[in-house]
Amino acid sequence: MTDPMRIAFFGSGEFGLPTLRALAKEHTLVGVVTQPDKPAGRGTSLTPTPIGAAASAELPKVPLLKPTRCNAPEAVAEIRNWNADAWVVIAFGQKLGATLLDGIFAINLHASILPRWRGAAPINAAILAGDAHSGNSVITLADRMDAGEVLASSRSAIGPAETAGELHDRLSAEGPELVLRVLLEFRRGTLSRHVQDESLVTLAPKLSRADGYVDFVQGAAVCARRINGLSPWPGVTMTLLGPEGKPIESLKLCRAMVQSGASRSESRDVTPVDRCAVEPGLILDPESGVVACGSGSTVRLIDVQPAGKRIMAWPDFARGRRLSGAERLARPDVGAG
Repeated sequence: MTDPMRIAFFGSGEFGLPTLRALAKEHTLVGVVTQPDKPAGRGTSLTPTPIGAAASAELPKVPLLKPTRCNAPEAVAEIRNWNADAWVVIAFGQKLGATLLDGIFAINLHASILPRWRGAAPINAAILAGDAHSGNSVITLADRMDAGEVLASSRSAIGPAETAGELHDRLSAEGPELVLRVLLEFRRGTLSRHVQDESLVTLAPKLSRADGYVDFVQGAAVCARRINGLSPWPGVTMTLLGPEGKPIESLKLCRAMVQSGASRSESRDVTPVDRCAVEPGLILDPESGVVACGSGSTVRLIDVQPAGKRIMAWPDFARGRRLSGAERLARPDVGAG
C-alpha cells in the first residue's frame, strides 16, 4: 500500500456509507461535503443525511460541510482549501461545476454497469427491466450526468427474487473495493480509461410514489420484477378486495417470484387478457399467495406488509385472515369496480 492520500468525500445517501468508512480507514479524509439537514417525519426537526450523521458521529475531527450550493464561491474556497489529492463523489445530490472541479481528480461511484442505466434510479431500473446482472462503475465526473470515462467496473448476477433494497445494500458493500483500487491505480499512474459507448446508453429516471403499483394484466415475470424492483421504495401498494369487491385493507407487496413456467425474460409488454379467463389480480391460492396474472401466468407473493404493520411472509399474513380464494388485489386508484 502506498502512502495514504488526502481525500475529500462528497455524498448524502446510505449507498456511500461503506466507502466513506473504508476511505477513513485506508486514507486521510480532509473533509466531507453533504446536503443540508432537512425536515423528516411528522415533526419539524431537521435531520442530517445518512452521510452527515455518520461523519458527525464517527469522524468528529474531519471538517463537515453542508452547503445549500456547493458551487457557491464561499463553498468552493473552503473545499479547495482542503488541498485534497482526490475527490470521491457518491450519491451526493448536487452537480459539481467546472470552477469547483478545475484541476481536480474527482471520481464517482455509480450503481450500474455504465453506459447502461445512467440516472437517479439505476438499481430499480435493472430489476424492472429484467437484467440478469448489475454492478458498480467508477467514472470521472463529466458535464453530462453519469457520462464520464469508466475507470473500473464490477459485475454480479441479480437473484430471481432479489429486491431493489437488497441489491442496493449488496452493491453498496462492494463499492469500497472498486474505489480503493481506482485510487491506488491513480497514485501509481496505471489507470485505464474507457469512453462510454453512447449508442448503448439507457436512462433510469427518478422514481416517485406515483410509480408504486403493479398491473396484474401483465405477465407474471413483469409483475414479479415490478414488485421486487420497487421494494422497499416507493413500494407497490395495492388494495385487498373481498369476494363482493369491497375493500378489506391496504397491502404493500414487498417480494414476489414467478410461480409458473414464465421466466425473467418474459415480454415486457402488456399482454391482452381473455376476459372469460381468470381475472388478473385474483388470489388463486390463499395459503401460498399465488395471484393470477396475464396470459394465464401466475406470481407468488413471498413477503407483504399490511398498513401499519411489519413486513411478514405471506403465509403469516394469510393465517390471520380468512381468505376464501375469491379475493383479489387492485390498484388503489382503480377502486373496487
